[in-house]
Amino acid sequence: MTQEIKNLIEVSRFYGQDKEYVIAGGGNTSYKDDKNLYIKASGISLASIDENGFCVLDREKLNNISKLHFSSDPVKREDEVKNALLNARTDPASELRPSVETSLHNLFSYRYVVHTHSTLVNGLMCSNQAARRSLSLFGDEALFVPYSDPGYILFTLIAGEVRKYNEKFNRDPQIVLIQNHGVFIAADTTNEIHAIYEKIIKRIKDTFDVFPEEKEIPVSKKMSEILPAVRMLLSDNKVKTATAFNSSSIAEIISDSKSFFRSIPGPFNPDQIVYCLSEYLYVENKGTSDEIISGISDKIEDFRKRKGITPKVIFVQEEGAVVVEDSAVSTGYLKDIVIDFCRISRLSENFGGPHSLEPSQVQFIENWEVENYRKKVSLGAKSGGRLENRTVIVTGAAQGFGAGIAEMLFGEGANIVVADLNEEKGEEFALQLNEKPSKNRAFFVKVNVAESASVESMVRQTVIRFGGLDVLISNAGILHAGSLDEMDQSTFELMTKVNYTGYFLCAKYAQEIMKIQHRFKPDYYMDIIQINSKSGLKGSNKNFAYAGGKFGGIGLTQSFALELMPYNIKVNSVCPGNFFDGPLWSDPERGLFVQYLNAGKVPGAKTIADVKTFYESQVPARRGCKPEDVVKAVLYIIDQEYETGQAVPVTGGQNMLK
Repeated sequence: MTQEIKNLIEVSRFYGQDKEYVIAGGGNTSYKDDKNLYIKASGISLASIDENGFCVLDREKLNNISKLHFSSDPVKREDEVKNALLNARTDPASELRPSVETSLHNLFSYRYVVHTHSTLVNGLMCSNQAARRSLSLFGDEALFVPYSDPGYILFTLIAGEVRKYNEKFNRDPQIVLIQNHGVFIAADTTNEIHAIYEKIIKRIKDTFDVFPEEKEIPVSKKMSEILPAVRMLLSDNKVKTATAFNSSSIAEIISDSKSFFRSIPGPFNPDQIVYCLSEYLYVENKGTSDEIISGISDKIEDFRKRKGITPKVIFVQEEGAVVVEDSAVSTGYLKDIVIDFCRISRLSENFGGPHSLEPSQVQFIENWEVENYRKKVSLGAKSGGRLENRTVIVTGAAQGFGAGIAEMLFGEGANIVVADLNEEKGEEFALQLNEKPSKNRAFFVKVNVAESASVESMVRQTVIRFGGLDVLISNAGILHAGSLDEMDQSTFELMTKVNYTGYFLCAKYAQEIMKIQHRFKPDYYMDIIQINSKSGLKGSNKNFAYAGGKFGGIGLTQSFALELMPYNIKVNSVCPGNFFDGPLWSDPERGLFVQYLNAGKVPGAKTIADVKTFYESQVPARRGCKPEDVVKAVLYIIDQEYETGQAVPVTGGQNMLK
């Protein structure tokens, strides 16, 4: 790899990882030498791009594109241009697709070009005074270009303006500001690119008497009651993901409908249309959650009748915004874009107010294959799997059995809430899951399942993040072995609180959300699953505190099942055998092998190995239980729609039901 390409990767990641400049896979970067142009391929993320993410094109072939004659029909023309760009690749077999802006990058004589959709720059570019204020701020340093449909038309427009600029100043412009679009910066070094960006940002910021900093505002409890209903109202054959959020820029424009429609009269730039559609719902806050949901339902139905599709963005008066999409990655992009266009609206007030795209311009973007391709690629491969887009809480998921269950369910496409007391391990594990190339997501929530407020908060955070709850797996538990002589009351009560009361609390708060979902999608099935134990099926010598809690758990399962099945909420327990390889058993200081050895639970055992051999010999399958054994049972429970109230043994034959 040459130093020039290393510099290109560095500058790409620098701006790509900063949401002030790039969101939702937008923006573009390039480097050119005398023969070739290296440009970020369509749909590739700048934030993580490496040398394999750049499409390499022959500059001579690129130059010839401007000499070709294309159809006057916009759809045919853009398809012809797309094919011309593909034919300019140095490697025709490459699967990388050149960015639609490739010809623009080739236009500049400078080596490096960095194009971003900077929020601050677009506060100016998407304003009513964009042209006049650009001239007063930058004079001849910058070239301002009025909005044009992106693609070949924009290229020919900018090419003509650059030619005029060059004739006047004997050099190409280094700053090109495009109305309702963004900014191109060109230079021969990446250091100069950085310097120019810093100058632009400072100059625009200095126009504000008080710069409006963006602050996150926590959403209210009311939104967590509204969100599961909205998610189901917008889920057709496949359940979707939703999220709710609020911020200072959003709060400023949702106080009433007049303020909202003045601030956001329509989309400001192509990204908003491609990801969020061209129209966003505004719903008045009439008081109760049910009244707001009713208002949302009416507006969704009207939207569907008018447009033949479902909306993706809903603003609720004085509460915040809701976005709904086909995956957690998509909703993350939508959230970023919604905050971005609310900020753009807020910033534009400093330059005469917001200037949205014209209806014909919106229509062009809606029908443009190139932008829809970019969106499709940027969102990555489908998650797939049996639990695609389901939201699953796994308590006690930071390590051991819980982590194994969570990881495999994540592999089946579920959005996973890693719920645990261990913050360090939980955050680390969620990060590991999110590094996988998939469209689902995981996040960590610190929870003490023995405390009501903590469990309620866990469920609420889940709803706000993913829109609802489909599966609750109550896995968190503790075990302290001991005889009647050894066990004290405080230890007994602690174990009961975690293993028994914790399951009750998880079921209590999970079912509240699931009932809301059932109201708005009555044919949808949900699950509460307790990871119980073989000790819930048969008494356990000198382990009565644990066994008693697990016996009680099966009683809860059967009782919950009777109560909740009318809402299509299935409640079952999985009763695993011993997970010998996990920390519960194998921890050298506090594991059960050590505890049982010290308690003399295994007659004649002198070492930990003796204890392990003893317990393995009790299993017909001659081994301990593994997470994959449990997950097979969990997936069966979720897949089927007929059984509830069951305790499913996964014990290698050690426990057999009568």
